[in-house]
Amino acid sequence: MTIPVRASITAVHGYVPPDLLTNADLAMLVDTTDAWITERTGIKERHILKGEGLGTSHMAAEAVRGLLQKTGTKPEEIDLLICATTTPDMQFPSTANLICDMVGIRDIGSFDVQAACSGFLYSLTIASQFIANGTARKVIVVGADKMSSIIDYTDRATCVLFGDGAGAVLLEPNAEGFGIMDSLIRSDGAGWVHLHQKAGGSRIPASAESVALRQHYVHQEGAAVYKFAIARMAEVAGEILKRNNLQGEMIDWLVPHQANKRIIESTAERMKLPMDKVMVTINKYGNTTNATIPLCLWDYESKLKAGDKLLLAAFGGGFTWSGVYAQWAYDGAKAPKLNGRS
Repeated sequence: MTIPVRASITAVHGYVPPDLLTNADLAMLVDTTDAWITERTGIKERHILKGEGLGTSHMAAEAVRGLLQKTGTKPEEIDLLICATTTPDMQFPSTANLICDMVGIRDIGSFDVQAACSGFLYSLTIASQFIANGTARKVIVVGADKMSSIIDYTDRATCVLFGDGAGAVLLEPNAEGFGIMDSLIRSDGAGWVHLHQKAGGSRIPASAESVALRQHYVHQEGAAVYKFAIARMAEVAGEILKRNNLQGEMIDWLVPHQANKRIIESTAERMKLPMDKVMVTINKYGNTTNATIPLCLWDYESKLKAGDKLLLAAFGGGFTWSGVYAQWAYDGAKAPKLNGRS
């Protein structure tokens, strides 16, 4: 039987800016404590991008440069670059265009995907089609967000949750049975009222009034988002398992979007997976939106082995949610190291 060509992740690299915002720092800005934040979210610290004129593309470009360096890939070998982001540098051009310019990738297709926190998995799903149908051989998918640019640091409910960062993966064809085996993308636009940014788009363009009303920050109704996130992430994970004749215990790693430790634990519990098979980085990065899943893969790369079964799941504003089943294609412990880090 001929094994179909699938898109496999052949490398991963991440970047987080050096400046830290700890729970103790936040306790000086709003009425909160380290214990309160840790108990409710699992977050201890998050990285914040500081510096005039620095945007999402600057972090994403660092992740892509590292990806190219560790794999010995030349910029001209890349056929397509997709950037999943909710905080683009500009309304236009796309952040993907800016990343390509920064790292010297020319004359290829590049575009952004906006599906809130599910964007990275949406982008993986899109990218895998280009590999599977033979129109591309090397595709980079980046998940990156500068959430600090749209967070109200007087709002205790949201300012403790988010951080900045970027992660990138290289996708290449694989005919040995590894790669992205299945994926699902879902949405329900009725959920937008619970999680959105009011102003800055064509519905409410930026104005002195919109700024004064603080409408350019994340608006989140935590209880509603929490309820939907747990249900939908577990639902999409269960559907992926059923479609591929898998049981929870057959999964080597659950790679969940890092929104809240309670949501992560609830998703694992519903899948009957022990927490030692769940990737967790929320404690040190917070919710980096589109960067959470690739940063998990980057952090855990050395523990991953060829053939490992991964289930990736995400939920985001919109509402959007997604699941991806992948078989890992290489031994992460053997991956090249950059500055002491894979």
